[in-house]
Amino acid sequence: MHFDLDAAQAWERLRASRWSPPGRADTGSRQKTYVAALEQSEQTFQAAAAVGTATRPMQVFYGLSQAGRAIAAAAWSLKGEDWNLTSHGIKATGFHLSFPDIQIRTDQRSTQGSFVKVSEALGSPVWEKDPVRLEDVWDLLPTNLRYPLTTRDRLTPLYADESGIGMHHHSLLSIPVSHIPARVVDAGTGEALAEFLTAYPAVAQHDSYVTTGALSLGSEAPPDYGIHNRDRGELTINWLMPPGSGIDGMATGAERLAHLRAMTRRYRGDRYFLPVLPPMERELHPLMAWWAVLYALSMLCRYQPAVWGRHINVDTSEYAVRIERLLEHAINHLPVLIADAITEVST
Repeated sequence: MHFDLDAAQAWERLRASRWSPPGRADTGSRQKTYVAALEQSEQTFQAAAAVGTATRPMQVFYGLSQAGRAIAAAAWSLKGEDWNLTSHGIKATGFHLSFPDIQIRTDQRSTQGSFVKVSEALGSPVWEKDPVRLEDVWDLLPTNLRYPLTTRDRLTPLYADESGIGMHHHSLLSIPVSHIPARVVDAGTGEALAEFLTAYPAVAQHDSYVTTGALSLGSEAPPDYGIHNRDRGELTINWLMPPGSGIDGMATGAERLAHLRAMTRRYRGDRYFLPVLPPMERELHPLMAWWAVLYALSMLCRYQPAVWGRHINVDTSEYAVRIERLLEHAINHLPVLIADAITEVST
């Protein structure tokens, strides 16, 4: 397996940053850690690309973990010795349970674990003693939209199409929001949409959306969904903008774009609204969602090899192909997310 073009370009960005590291990694121990950690990360990802599913989770996770040390070294928000990571900062248990039910916890906010400190630098939550299920974090990755682990109702990223914002002045931020599940679209009511959006606080704060214009007795007009990607819908949603710097106090295109980006997370050039999973206080950064999933898989692979072997057997396991695809995407998606994260924490 080879890196795709985006991943290869991301590694070029990362290698090019090493002669003059960004942010707080510009001198001293932080500079040395930044350079060495990125070299180790790149070599570990190269090793992961050369092996099969039986051991790939370990290489991919440790490649990400080493990149996390570079992110921490560069982060402006991590002062003093806060950048110096001393442990994983995350735990996985319940390997005797079904694969989707594996439990993931994090260390406390005050600790120096890698997951905790990189999360702090990226404005991403930790959830300490209360576990989240592997399946719930798995579903936070845009790459897994078509790879569910079970048939239960899912909370997955909602795609925010920023391409049509334009540069004209307007009082509304109005964009198509995609990947609304079929269960919500089929219900066809504003009540069903509102209930679904409680998990997406930024979307739930909208001011209006496009409706069919057909009023039902005693209710508002239902949402006017467009159907995309077979079983998922799209809806144009509007947010009222605060006064802007454009004509008549209208928000400029740049101001509306900035408003959207403040509500969403970036994933390989696209923007997504992400749900907030209990017991988290806000949405999980996509890089940290990858981190949690890969940590659980690497621990399962390393400490329960027979169980792992059963899960990845395509002849007997319903999860095998899903796991294969996840790990393939990890090798090609993560270099881009790592490069973007370094820019995010160092500018």
